[in-house]
Amino acid sequence: MTNENPVRVLSLGAASGIAQATARLYAAEAAIIGVAGRNAARLAAIADDLQARGATRVERFEVDFTAVAAAPELDRMINQLGGIDHVILAYGLLGEHAAAERDAAAAQSIIDVNFRSAAAWALAAADVLERQGRGTLVVLGSVAGDRGRRSNYIYGAAKAGLATLVEGISHRFAGTGPRAVIVKPGPTDTAMTAAMNKGGPLWAAPETVAAIVRKAADRGGPVVYAPARWRLIMAIIRCIPAAIFNKMNF
Repeated sequence: MTNENPVRVLSLGAASGIAQATARLYAAEAAIIGVAGRNAARLAAIADDLQARGATRVERFEVDFTAVAAAPELDRMINQLGGIDHVILAYGLLGEHAAAERDAAAAQSIIDVNFRSAAAWALAAADVLERQGRGTLVVLGSVAGDRGRRSNYIYGAAKAGLATLVEGISHRFAGTGPRAVIVKPGPTDTAMTAAMNKGGPLWAAPETVAAIVRKAADRGGPVVYAPARWRLIMAIIRCIPAAIFNKMNF
């Protein structure tokens, strides 16, 4: 789109590292950007940064995604933006897996954020895009959802459910105009993974994943791995026999 007709994008979970990097790509295109999240001060700083990087307009929406009804809140945001072309759903909660295995409330929080709440917002966005007959929903999932592992199966289960939901929305949209894409990043160097040991060829920068997210909003299939090598890696991991897989510690 040109500056006379800028793309309108809404970032749900705008403070995440991948969401911020993606929004900067939109800002460089002079997009109209909505940034939504819980922390007003963070949103203000993000909005200022995006304006400085060339965004035509930035609207801020302070919202707790788990605590409000998604459909009316989403409609309000879109009306304030003046319409919508792309919805990027990027929020999530990694949580502390060892604690969640023994604390039902901690496990429920991981599931609520990563599946229950995200599913509600994805379905609300799907309804909007279906009504207007165009636009794209891009949802950040995770390779953790491709096979349950002892180190993060609660988070992985929520992401697996979300991936199935988005694939179903994509199927619902088939031949009608709108698109839905689940982007599955591998380990990414963001605040969410700050406590992990990082390094090595499997880790990606948020800017690398953001470029894939931005491309996915315009074209490509319903399931995108970020970076692409994770499609092969996870295909191999899924094919490992249980007798061997159960001896692995990762």
